[in-house]
This record gives sequence, structure tokens and C-alpha cells, in this order.
Amino acid sequence: MQGWGPKRGPFTPALWLAEFMSTPHISANKGDIAERILLPGDPLRAKWIADTYMSDVVQYNAVRNMFGYTGTYKGERVSVQGTGMGLPSLSIYVNELFDHFGVQTAIRIGTCGGLLEKTKVGDVILAMTASTDSNINRRFTNDLDFAPHADFKLLLAAYEASKNLPNVHIGGIASMDYFYDETDAAQKLIAHGVLGIEMEANQLYSIAARKNRRALTVLTVSDHVITHESMSSTDREKSLTTMAEIAFTALLNG
Repeated sequence: MQGWGPKRGPFTPALWLAEFMSTPHISANKGDIAERILLPGDPLRAKWIADTYMSDVVQYNAVRNMFGYTGTYKGERVSVQGTGMGLPSLSIYVNELFDHFGVQTAIRIGTCGGLLEKTKVGDVILAMTASTDSNINRRFTNDLDFAPHADFKLLLAAYEASKNLPNVHIGGIASMDYFYDETDAAQKLIAHGVLGIEMEANQLYSIAARKNRRALTVLTVSDHVITHESMSSTDREKSLTTMAEIAFTALLNG
């Protein structure tokens, strides 16, 4: 497809996005979204975070009920945006947030399945790296393996915020394509010391690397893949509070 005028050059997705105030999935104007953002997968969790922690909140997005809010936390302007489940869904929102809305720092918060004996239900994981069984990164690396990782300053800030708390782990996780996996992948990951599995962090770290942005993932272990333990609703709310407070502190101090 050719450009729209003699000086525009070839059509690109970034050029298309630049021509419009909103994007296909985020109905905000430029400036509506803060440079620092939290990214829960669940849009209702985004609403809970905004209602619980943020002041002067304005909702900027409800497209597909994937809620997004901007407000202040301890006097600092921040946003929170739901991303949905899985690598492709997160990729859509993160690309639009980075390319069109100028987001510089993003922290994913969510739940994961614990793998190791030491990563128990209710524990918090600070994801230093995020492996994957997806082929999505190979489209960008000519089939080379790429090791996406968290931003060190954000990781350090999250560590400082949580170092006196019990049951916080730092290490590698895995972002999987399949929620209901019938293979022996879990055992292979355990053999490599992977702390837990979820479905999004790998692409957050990969996109941030390509676009020179900063990213971190903070997770609560909501269930255990091997023992099949799971959190009660009361414990889930309490642990999500711990995770959110760590993430907000890292967002402001990292």
C-alpha cells in the first residue's frame, strides 16, 4: 500500500496510528494516558486498582470492556489498563500504548501458577526473565532464541519494596500459549528452576526491548501446578493488595 501523499512515504501501522487520536482498541486522546502504567490482564482488576489506590481517576477506555484509567498515586500521575489474556492480546495493547500514547514504563501485575516447591500459593514473584513456548518472537529475530528480561531499575525498586516481606521470589518465569497444557512442559520447566507460569510477560518484555521502553512483571501465585492448591477468595484479595503495592512503589521509584 502506498502512502497517502507525496511526502508521506510508505504506509506503516505506526503512520496509521499517528493519524488518529484513538487506536482500534483504546479510545483515548493523546495525553490521556500517563507515561507510567500498570497492566493487569483482567479489566475488572484494572477497575479495582483504580478504585482502591488511585485518586482523581478518569476512565479513558471501555472498548471491548477492556477498561483503562488515569489518576494519581501518592501525587504522581499513573494509569492502569487491562490487556486481556495471552501473548497476542497483550501485544495489541502494549504496542498501542508504546507507539501512540507515549507510555515509557509498564508493569504487568497478575496471577500465575507456581511450579517449584518453594513457590507456594499466595507468594509473590518478581519476574526477572520470561521464557515462552510461543514462536512469536522468532518472527522478529530470524529464528534466533531471544531472552527477554525485566528492566533492572524497576526490578531493583520492586526488590527494595518487598525485601522485608515473607515469601517473595525473584527469578525466571514462563509465558505459555496453552492454559490447559497436556504435555510434560511443566516438568521440563521445573528442571530449569522456572518459578511459575503465566501467559503474557514474555511479550511485554520483548516489545519493551524492541521499542526501548522499561517493563517489569509482578505476580501472585494463585494456584500450584503440581500440588493443585489454589487460593481462597479472601487470600486472593489480600495477596493482590501486596502485589499492587509492590508494583506501584516500583513504578514510582524505579
